Amino acid sequence: MATINRRQFLRGVAAGAGALTLAACGGGTTTEPTAAPAQPTAAPPTAMPQGAMGSTVEITYWGSFSGVLGEAEQATVEAFNSMQQDVKVNYQFQGNYEETAQKLTAAVQARQTPDVSLLSDVWWFSFYINGQLQPLDDLMAAEGVKREAYVDVLLNEGIRKNTVYWIPFARSTPLFYYNKDAWAEAGLEDRAPKTWDEFMEWAPKLNKEGRAAFAHPGAASYIAWLFQGVIWQFGGRYSDPDFTIRIHEEGGIKAGNFYRDTTQTYKWATTPKDVTQDFVTGQSASAMLSTAALAGVEKNAQFPVGTGFLPEGPAGFGCCTGGAGMAILAGLPAEKQQAAMKWIAFATGEEWTINWAQRTGYMPVRKAAVQSESMQKYFTERPNFRTAVEQLPKTRPQDSARVYVRGGDQIIGKGLERITVAGEDPAKVWMDVKKELEEAAAPTVELLKTVEG
Repeated sequence: MATINRRQFLRGVAAGAGALTLAACGGGTTTEPTAAPAQPTAAPPTAMPQGAMGSTVEITYWGSFSGVLGEAEQATVEAFNSMQQDVKVNYQFQGNYEETAQKLTAAVQARQTPDVSLLSDVWWFSFYINGQLQPLDDLMAAEGVKREAYVDVLLNEGIRKNTVYWIPFARSTPLFYYNKDAWAEAGLEDRAPKTWDEFMEWAPKLNKEGRAAFAHPGAASYIAWLFQGVIWQFGGRYSDPDFTIRIHEEGGIKAGNFYRDTTQTYKWATTPKDVTQDFVTGQSASAMLSTAALAGVEKNAQFPVGTGFLPEGPAGFGCCTGGAGMAILAGLPAEKQQAAMKWIAFATGEEWTINWAQRTGYMPVRKAAVQSESMQKYFTERPNFRTAVEQLPKTRPQDSARVYVRGGDQIIGKGLERITVAGEDPAKVWMDVKKELEEAAAPTVELLKTVEG
């Protein structure tokens, strides 16, 4: 496990070129959420007066992780608080991604927001177009944090109109997980299938009483995120970047038919309530899961675990990124803004992203971290953790219908449940989903015109 000491912290976080010191904030003692303006606006960051440091600025951070991930998130906060006295982070767990976003929505309305919040890939944009997130470039510069230090594909997803609003922290991709014992029992090579056609040949050998070859999650477990790559693999897409919905077209129907056949025709796939639990207990031989599940899966599985790239479909490879990043709420006093960025700079910095990645399975978000001796040694010792990093260059950003349309993930996910669980015709389901997505997208499209022109 990588470790970071106070000297490294001070060098990497607090001593960036041009870094500005923090001013005291009325004694910096409040632990309550910070009040937000009635109509939140992105106030320009104000440079902190140099030499004004002398008391601690407290900020409130809303997080979303539990279990192994929650322990790692709290360890990040504790490490930051123990290594310096300028900023104290008060950590508040708010539930999963959806619960955190819903509580933040309510907090904005009540003018009682935190200073920093973890926001998932499907939620940060909604707060952005409503003017509730702080532009971060000037704050990053004040901390010596450079855009080019981050893995490009991960940082770029949080940039709008050439301005950074959302910084990658817990970023992931889907991986293909498999039970090596089941693979050996079936006489298969110790690797993930290269294509879905190949897996179609393997699946009957993996299916047996009490164990399915594969498991699909439900809408609540982000099946729409995992299906994003599959619909690309079959030549379809959820939408165009301009929010034109495409899920009902030929490629989407083919991908939907494939998913339906896995549960209804071939019957080698199941739809358990908890797909991760189903996999680690041996009730399914394989599944597509997030990289973030890796540490927990390896810890809890009673068999050796293998990982691989997602299988290719008729139209080739397809895989998206996912996960969460950190954002600063708009309208904070200057000292809070800079304190919040100092926290983000630490949590996403080179040294700590290594620690975080090794604790969780999330990908390191800094280029130097990926190439570091520590990560390279870790990849050698734990090769499953290398899979996501090697797959990352082949990924691409998700379609707007899932990540930018409010509720888009669940609209698509519930449509997929109709297909995989109820066995409904994808052609009909996708027409219903198309209509629902278009209705949900309409206010986003109008608001985006106002915000970005």
